[in-house]
Amino acid sequence: MLKRIHHVGIVVPSLEDSLRFWRDVMRLPLIKSATIDDQGVRAALLDANGSEVELLEPLSADNGVGRFLARSGGGLHHICFESDDVARELEAARAKGIALIDQRPRPGLAGMICFLHPQATHGVLVEYAQPFAE
Repeated sequence: MLKRIHHVGIVVPSLEDSLRFWRDVMRLPLIKSATIDDQGVRAALLDANGSEVELLEPLSADNGVGRFLARSGGGLHHICFESDDVARELEAARAKGIALIDQRPRPGLAGMICFLHPQATHGVLVEYAQPFAE
């Protein structure tokens, strides 16, 4: 079962510049940041009173996040829903004929994650996340 909106993902040209706004001006505490090589991003999660804002800076212009930045200049990229079982949610979506980007969950900054294809979700990139046990 989907529990809540876990985070919204925002593509940015510079993680450091964006942190100066989201962390310093908006006063959202930084939860964690990391370079995620297999996704081609530097990312940061900030706390928004129980939900999160994820900032994504592409490491390359030729990956999905890099192409999004080139096409749009950055901005709102995806919405992520928290689940206690991402694999089950992914299988339920597959059983309903929903087009998937990920065929199986994979590790991400928010935990085990997977994406549904925006063609199947009325143009919205939807992510499911199962946070890692702290």
